[in-house]
Amino acid sequence: MSLPQAFVVGTAGHIDHGKSSLVRALSGQDPDRLPEEKRRGITINLGFARMPLADGRVVSFVDVPGHERLVRTMIAGAAGIDAVLFCVNAGEGVMPQTKEHLDILQLLGIERGIIALTMADLVDEEMQELATEDVRDALAGSFLKDAPLIVTSATKGTGLDALREALAALPVQRRSDQGPFRLPVDRSFVQKGFGVVVTGTVLSGTVKEGQEVRLLPQGDKLRVRALQVHGDPQPSSQAGFRTAVNLSGAEREELPRGSVLVGPGVEGHQVLDARYRHLPGVPELSNGTRIRVLTGTSEVMAIVDSLDGELTPDSSHLIQLRAAEPLAVLPGDRFVLRRESPVTTLGGGTLLDVWAPRHRKRDHTRATKELLALESGARSVLLERAGPGGLDSKRAQERGLTGTKLGDRILGPVQLVQQEQALLEALHSFHAENPLSPAVPRRSLHRGRLAALGAQAFDALLRRLQQAGQVEIDGPRLRKTGWKVQLSTEQQQTAKAILAKVRAAGLQAMALEALNAEAGEEGARVVAHLIEEQRLERIDTRVYDAEQLQDMIAKVRAHLEKHEEMAPTHFKEISGLSRRYAIPLLEWMDTQGVTKRFGAVRIAPPP
Repeated sequence: MSLPQAFVVGTAGHIDHGKSSLVRALSGQDPDRLPEEKRRGITINLGFARMPLADGRVVSFVDVPGHERLVRTMIAGAAGIDAVLFCVNAGEGVMPQTKEHLDILQLLGIERGIIALTMADLVDEEMQELATEDVRDALAGSFLKDAPLIVTSATKGTGLDALREALAALPVQRRSDQGPFRLPVDRSFVQKGFGVVVTGTVLSGTVKEGQEVRLLPQGDKLRVRALQVHGDPQPSSQAGFRTAVNLSGAEREELPRGSVLVGPGVEGHQVLDARYRHLPGVPELSNGTRIRVLTGTSEVMAIVDSLDGELTPDSSHLIQLRAAEPLAVLPGDRFVLRRESPVTTLGGGTLLDVWAPRHRKRDHTRATKELLALESGARSVLLERAGPGGLDSKRAQERGLTGTKLGDRILGPVQLVQQEQALLEALHSFHAENPLSPAVPRRSLHRGRLAALGAQAFDALLRRLQQAGQVEIDGPRLRKTGWKVQLSTEQQQTAKAILAKVRAAGLQAMALEALNAEAGEEGARVVAHLIEEQRLERIDTRVYDAEQLQDMIAKVRAHLEKHEEMAPTHFKEISGLSRRYAIPLLEWMDTQGVTKRFGAVRIAPPP
């Protein structure tokens, strides 16, 4: 079963300007559900109705309250709508909530709508003309400046057909279903025989029957039992569709408005960077002020800080919001800011980075540059803000980020260059501090900034630099390409003296500690170099001349060829060593594969 061709239209306008009556007349359904709403004749909570169009599509209406004390509910209802039915009473004209609702709609990024001049049967033609001029003047410069304006009367049916035609002509396109599933809850109830049902407009992604979802910010895991899309049973739903979700594993009390049903990969966030517009005629905001943040159907308290100047009336700024509670938001989501008290609308804008680090005052200049780059399309900023280790592949994919893959990490271009430079600088420093060492143990470099990379990513970085011809890997060690130890004239003379001294000791060798002490600090480095170059051989705590060892090995092999086995007394004869010095050499030859111990004698190892 395919999803219906449908779109969502929200009402807006001052209290008693006929929004609900007009929806009722258009759809034949009463959006006012509460007894108090029917008794008082005003909308208190969100109302819902649906209307088939002649072309087979369906319009889902979200009817919002107009009273100033219910603006929060109005914003919740406007979340996710495709267009607005903007209602103005022909007898009263533009009123305070008319203007506030218009501001909110623009802050939420609504771009399409129809203007309904309501209750036209209660005024004469002259008043209708004056009201039309008043509305056009008030909406000049807004997204509704060129919207159709239709004179209506819900009681007499005036303009209803024209309104239906205008709704059918709205250029509404189906939204992309890309991204993770999110549905801000605007209503929850218990339906007999089914259990808990929540409704809302899907903001992003898709949802299917049987799917596991989570409830944020509570974190509860629930399962989708059944779905209705614009009033019809469907096996799935997606972004842009009014959806009722029948859930198993939930109680109605656990699903208040402001909760968000989400799929995998969505978490709550509290530190948010955003582009913000401060409305004309509202109070100036100081950094550190507590305000109300409204996004989707949620409202939380937060602290606001401007990153690029004072928040004065009719100005646009980059800001950071630090919310008291997690919000299930993503970049691109719209929000509205309202004063803590008295509660009035201050402005709103678009979220840019919901994974933002907290910015201190000293960070504001850097943060501003990053956000300006992000606004211009440089999404790699989100990777770079994650730190020198970038993001793991799963988180990068969930955020729709691409970069360079290093093992199990994804890095942005700046991070990658910085890590390459960090490794090359560490290598340069090692070579400068250890000029007689031909290579550095690779794991000894895995520290500092490079420690942010896991073992897989670090090894991948080494391979990347090796392929670029910048480093050479020698087993567990590495060096800058072309690096070779070059002894100075003085060091060459020291090496010559050390080799002569060790040779003079013969196979009794010299204790390494004594040799280093006698050679001094610089000489000890030369000793280490000679061992590295295999001109000296360290066995246990003693140092041997490598050529003398090879001569000894040749004599041992000749003996074994002739006699097939070698007792310790035979080796003492070959080497001229006492037991004290002979045993360590016998054990070393076993480890080198020259001999193999067989009982009390040594034999040649099998080929």
